[in-house]
Amino acid sequence: MPTKNPKVQTPAGSQTLARGLTALRLISESPTGLTIQEVAERLGIHRTVASRLLATLGQFRLIARHDGQFRPAAGLAVLGASFDNNLREMSMPVLRQLADRTRATASLLVAEGDEQVALTVIVPAGVSYHLSFQEGSRYPIDRGAAGLALLASAPPKPGERDLVTKAREQGWVLTHGEVEPNAYGLAVPVKRSPPAPLTCINLISHREDVLEQGRPTVIEAARELAAILA
Repeated sequence: MPTKNPKVQTPAGSQTLARGLTALRLISESPTGLTIQEVAERLGIHRTVASRLLATLGQFRLIARHDGQFRPAAGLAVLGASFDNNLREMSMPVLRQLADRTRATASLLVAEGDEQVALTVIVPAGVSYHLSFQEGSRYPIDRGAAGLALLASAPPKPGERDLVTKAREQGWVLTHGEVEPNAYGLAVPVKRSPPAPLTCINLISHREDVLEQGRPTVIEAARELAAILA
């Protein structure tokens, strides 16, 4: 769920920048957009200050106003496309096919420091019930199938979990309940060369048998995506 009143710890000189970026994130996370007053309330600032921040974001075509609501604009898509040579868009066809074939939610995650970040989340078509989570979600990198698969893409480290070592040896990892209670995760590293971030494909379901049956398909999807990104 979007954070309604995020607390951003920043040096005094960068407060305006931090507020502007937080406002941009809030608007991006809102399905219907936000008004000036809503942005002001969530940032804990005066309406006039919020208005100036939004005007600046609008000048750079990052947001646009329609019927009093501010929503993401095309400039934001340009910025997103610049990340890792448009990794998100390039991965979507592979993930869509994977989700539909396995009837489970497929996602692409990358490592950022000690966190794993979901770049793309695709739910299967024609399924009445499925697990899902937000794109942009962040989790500790040492938990869940995706995080362990990302760690397995890096050289071994002293004290690493046995599951990381096993994932490095077998090329995949299956976990249960590490990020979401009662949920299974199956992740496969996507082989890439530096300086590309550590990357993996992750499949989630409440049913272990679905992931076990879909394992060869996930492995093949990771190979296909690695070839596309090479």
